[in-house]
Amino acid sequence: MKENTIKKVLLLGSGALKIGEAGEFDYSGSQALKALKEEGIYTVLINPNIATVQTSEGVADQIYFLPVTPYFVEKVIEKERPDGIMLAFGGQTALNCGVALYKDKVFEKYNVRVLGTPVQAIIDTEDREIFVRKLNEIDVKTIQSEAVENAADARRAARELGYPVIVRAAYALGGLGSGFCDNEEELNVLVEKAFSFSPQVLVEKSLRGWKEVEYEVVRDRFDNCITVCNMENFDPLGIHTGESIVIAPSQTLSNTDYHKLRELAIRIIRHIGIVGECNVQYAYDPESEDYRVIEVNARLSRSSALASKATGYPLAFVAAKLGLGYGLFDLKNSVTKTTSAFFEPALDYVVCKIPRWDLGKFHGVDKELGSSMKSVGEVMAIGRTFEEAIQKGLRMIGQGMHGFVENKELVIPDIDKALREPTDKRIFVISKAFRAGYTVDQVHELTKIDKWFLEKLMNIMRTSKELEQWSKNHKQITDLPVELLRKAKIQGFSDFQIARAIGYEGDMEEGILYVRNYRKSVGVLPVVKQIDTLAAEYPAQTNYLYLTYSGIANDVHYLGDRKSIVVLGSGAYRIGSSVEFDWCGVQALNTIRKEGYRSVMINYNPETVSTDYDMCDRLYFDELTFERVMDILELENPHGVIVSTGGQIPNNLALRLDAQNVPILGTSAKSIDNAEDRDKFSAMLDRIGVDQPEWSALTSLEDINAFVDKVGFPVLVRPSYVLSGAAMNVCSNQEELERFLQLAANVSKKHPVVVSQFIEHAKEVEMDAVAQNGEIIAYAISEHIEFAGVHSGDATIQFPPQKLYVETVRRIKRISREIARELNISGPFNIQYLAKDNDIKVIECNLRASRSFPFVSKVLKLNFIELATKVMLGIPVQKPDKNLFDLDYVGIKASQFSFNRLQKADPVLGVDMASTGEVGCIGSDTSCAILKAMLSVGYRIPQKNILLSTGTPKQKVDMLSAARMLQKKGYKIFATGGSSNFLTDNGVENTRVYWPSEPDKQPQALDMLHKKEIDMVVNIPKNLTAGELDNGYKIRRAAIDLNIPLITNARLASAFINAFCTMTPDDLAIKSWEEYK
Repeated sequence: MKENTIKKVLLLGSGALKIGEAGEFDYSGSQALKALKEEGIYTVLINPNIATVQTSEGVADQIYFLPVTPYFVEKVIEKERPDGIMLAFGGQTALNCGVALYKDKVFEKYNVRVLGTPVQAIIDTEDREIFVRKLNEIDVKTIQSEAVENAADARRAARELGYPVIVRAAYALGGLGSGFCDNEEELNVLVEKAFSFSPQVLVEKSLRGWKEVEYEVVRDRFDNCITVCNMENFDPLGIHTGESIVIAPSQTLSNTDYHKLRELAIRIIRHIGIVGECNVQYAYDPESEDYRVIEVNARLSRSSALASKATGYPLAFVAAKLGLGYGLFDLKNSVTKTTSAFFEPALDYVVCKIPRWDLGKFHGVDKELGSSMKSVGEVMAIGRTFEEAIQKGLRMIGQGMHGFVENKELVIPDIDKALREPTDKRIFVISKAFRAGYTVDQVHELTKIDKWFLEKLMNIMRTSKELEQWSKNHKQITDLPVELLRKAKIQGFSDFQIARAIGYEGDMEEGILYVRNYRKSVGVLPVVKQIDTLAAEYPAQTNYLYLTYSGIANDVHYLGDRKSIVVLGSGAYRIGSSVEFDWCGVQALNTIRKEGYRSVMINYNPETVSTDYDMCDRLYFDELTFERVMDILELENPHGVIVSTGGQIPNNLALRLDAQNVPILGTSAKSIDNAEDRDKFSAMLDRIGVDQPEWSALTSLEDINAFVDKVGFPVLVRPSYVLSGAAMNVCSNQEELERFLQLAANVSKKHPVVVSQFIEHAKEVEMDAVAQNGEIIAYAISEHIEFAGVHSGDATIQFPPQKLYVETVRRIKRISREIARELNISGPFNIQYLAKDNDIKVIECNLRASRSFPFVSKVLKLNFIELATKVMLGIPVQKPDKNLFDLDYVGIKASQFSFNRLQKADPVLGVDMASTGEVGCIGSDTSCAILKAMLSVGYRIPQKNILLSTGTPKQKVDMLSAARMLQKKGYKIFATGGSSNFLTDNGVENTRVYWPSEPDKQPQALDMLHKKEIDMVVNIPKNLTAGELDNGYKIRRAAIDLNIPLITNARLASAFINAFCTMTPDDLAIKSWEEYK
């Protein structure tokens, strides 16, 4: 029975997507809001992340785009006066914020009830000492550890426990500030870092090499418990679970092990008093059958999103209902519609989660995996065999691999070392080791990965060798034994892998079709299976589907009425393509349903709302490769396919799908190619008389040098067909140019390198728009605060633009109209411009939704994707009567960086994208919005001391008025060499500090950072010469590692300083989205 006193509930979101806290909280928050809405409760959401689905119309009743910090949450509570608050759906950010408010007695003061798990139980699981004490009461073993509050105690604790030990910061997410130490000097470095993130640090005994197992458990307030899913890590303990490949359900535990750990998990959550969902992580030693509890998270975690998607049991939805006081027996499982929620799912398939890293985007980053999380996204693959699931998963990550075998060879000098020290490529090292003749036992010794998994991987290798063996004596594919072909498909081989294994020569795109046509002719076809969430004991009514080669009949009856519209999803979150495209996909699905078509989604990212079973009529949780999309389209036979809402992955498929006569809705595939291919696009711009930076596509070094002599340095170097500036770089001298050309050459063989003139000190302006048959229907122009040269995904963007000439805006509109007409665009598109003194040049044009679509749609309160979807469905639409220049407020989109997790990476911004997420805040003017946005991405308003080192003479001048403001406001300025002289000459008082390369002088900049004497660092790199980088790099990296706010761009620094010098947080209006008219 639920209690009826709750009428209004406040839910805390998790803010910007960052490493360790990403899209899974958009999913859990959206589920919770859906559950509350079903109960008729009025919901208020605080979440500055403007790109997510949960901050869209129709999800919560009121949305506040404000930082999730105690200060702002208290202000909202004071204004909204909710009856209850939910803390478990916004990751560690929401949890820590809730604990702080509870300790300050804010909930008591405003009489707000915490729904779900009581705060005391949260503290019991978060504070290590209390946690160990609680588990000792019920005789549950934990890892020996000691919580310490200073470095001396940490050294003593480590000596008493005996090395190796692991150090971790309490109250941190995704293993932030943690790592392994084999001796005291490693300990000292790590401990200092951990203390900068948390007041309490844990030193614990390391159990490297044990198995890591996890259980998701649910409990209601009547003490009913069930376990929903258990999973095990492919990698042994020592690698953070967010970094590991995870298999569900566990494959290597015996029945007794499984039940023993299940019983313990239930005993633990009963004793702690969780209401809702939590996960229990174990270290397990299969030899001695001994176990230790690693931790318990009293909130929805990354693995609960995975468990929900793996079983079809909607954990967040159920947890929200239990928080309102329901019992498990009251609830129906909303997936299957018939069984109650008081039922444990059993699985007849295997699920494999693989993380996606983007370590290649960072200069100097440490690639070794450990206890601190570095991955930016993840994929989930479903199969009937482990082999099928892992090969599917390795393709889904989108790192250029085709599965476990038949990839391009990795160059690894020392295989033993690469197996012993895990990096993001370890699974491919195993493949190479098997090729080189290592046995399963040898690989197990080096990696401690369970032999069961290694045996399965060896099966894949054997099949690959069998195919290669066959091809030595045969040439015609028609001779390929059907049984061998079927075995390969059951083990998850793609047509590409088979074509490569049998030695197909020629263009691989044709090789895929060659295998595909033979496979269809002999009847080797995949079948569609339903996730029945209850392993066939009850009839399931879900349309939650995957394809497999192990099975005979389809679980779905296809009507063939051509009433379905297929939307291709955006795949794994990565740097450059994240939750924004999930928002776009979900908006498209909603519109398709509203217009009376059947909506179909193909996507495989477990963290997203688009892969939620009730977002569409049919969800295919499967690959977005050409092969799999064609398999599905041949079954679905849809009215049309939408490729423009999922970022670059679907966009790249457009031409190949078009060649198979797939009906692509909206802009034609030919136009998409004309905009993507630089040559064709550029020729078109010349034809219609539109200016662009001078560029040339070159294939040899001589040609490149000749071009550079003509336009002069700096130049921008990039290969064709990429997403978010991969292998794109600005080179300011000959040496840099030659270094980058070697990198660019590896990126794509078919396409030459493009070198273009790089225009300095130019404004970057973006146009997001929707067109119908070449005519623009709605548009949004936004302006970057930083000058061109910072990737648009990293830049701080203001919309509507505040500092553009009217003439510039007029020209941009005119050029956009001409481009839309020339490419005959129907649907969403985005054009990026450079503007310098009214001279306007086009940088690029994407005929798809861009990352800024959700931001401009929400600030303008006009849903661009809904319009675009209607256009693509051929429904007539009216031009909206809204004008962006009539808005009485400003939106600022700021980027979230996760450099603190990427050990040793240089935190500097360039043309290659580095941010992992973003926030969008609305204010009555730029200062108000920028202050909210900067606080939302984790900056703090400095107390007293600020360190400035500002690059080139021009940047020093740009920063001068900001420095004067700081002085007037009473801040103490410290500056390095040239900056110090410049400030003194211009009458700004400052104290000179010295670079690390001047060790004999005092005061040293680094020492001041380590002593926590500096509250903010503004460090602007001059250029990329080695000495400059060493000094600047050391200061930047120290600021990140010691958790001191750092800004590396003069224009952003000026805007932020201007904002906090002219207003305080008390001046910021606490207004909901709907109140900005």
